[in-house]
Amino acid sequence: MVCGAPMATYTSFGIGGPADVLVDAASVGEVVESLAAAARLRVPSQIIGLGTNLLVRDGGIRGLVVRVGPRMGGLEWDDEATAVVAGAGIPLAELSAALGRRSWTGLEWAEGIPGTLGGALVMNAGAYGGEISDVVEWVEVIEAVAVVEGQVPSTTVLSLADLGYSYRRSALQQGRHVALRARLRLARGDAAEIGTRMAEFAARRRDRQPLEYPSAGSFFMRPSGHYVGPMIEECGLKGLRVGGAEVSEKHANFIINTGGATAADVLALAELVRRAVHERYGVDLHPEVRILGEPSSSDTDTSDASRSEASPEL
Repeated sequence: MVCGAPMATYTSFGIGGPADVLVDAASVGEVVESLAAAARLRVPSQIIGLGTNLLVRDGGIRGLVVRVGPRMGGLEWDDEATAVVAGAGIPLAELSAALGRRSWTGLEWAEGIPGTLGGALVMNAGAYGGEISDVVEWVEVIEAVAVVEGQVPSTTVLSLADLGYSYRRSALQQGRHVALRARLRLARGDAAEIGTRMAEFAARRRDRQPLEYPSAGSFFMRPSGHYVGPMIEECGLKGLRVGGAEVSEKHANFIINTGGATAADVLALAELVRRAVHERYGVDLHPEVRILGEPSSSDTDTSDASRSEASPEL
């Protein structure tokens, strides 16, 4: 347990004020006990993963943050069914690599994607034509609502139909459940072909994404019928800066931390982008990045982007 945990060190953006208390959970029991303690004390609580799709405001997070990270990883292989039960805390890239080593195909697109399986399950993460929902059979969860209401929580298995997956959406985003592990069904493939695809995806990311700068990945969700990066680029916004935050020259849907950026900088820049795209195209952009916490006392953090809390982070 860490008191006054600096959230900048727990996010890929490298931005954010302190959380009152952070617990890096090592077991389901620790998750339950932490949430139950917060409920008894009437303290707000949040679940995060590796913080790769997360922006924490400069005033930090009041209450408890429970981190479901690599300490809650782990893999149970079912070779006969070509399936694996994976802990929600395992990094998605690590899972993809492990599947590749077994010559199992279906998750090559996740090569190099930061964040955890748990975050991917919540937001139906995907890339290059694939999504996590393509391989999910079920997800085991605990009922967070039961903990908050003082009840003894139990584990529940949600089927693929229960999860209600669509583009970057799932029933898990309602906040009623905390993902613990999932069973994924893959297929047997050719090791050389799998390796080639993974290498190609890695090269595309290096070529097209500003991996050399801290960021939270694609900042805005893709609206139906449009691509965000080209719209922002056509508005002439590449390289636009507010403080230490910048619209990436390499990929316009990335807001990067060029050094010393604050959450207020990022949100102000996101609002400028949102307004420009709406004015030119009549399209409303919504953050794909989850936004948590409070502004600092010196900020007037009132933009539409700052008020939005999008899908939970990877």
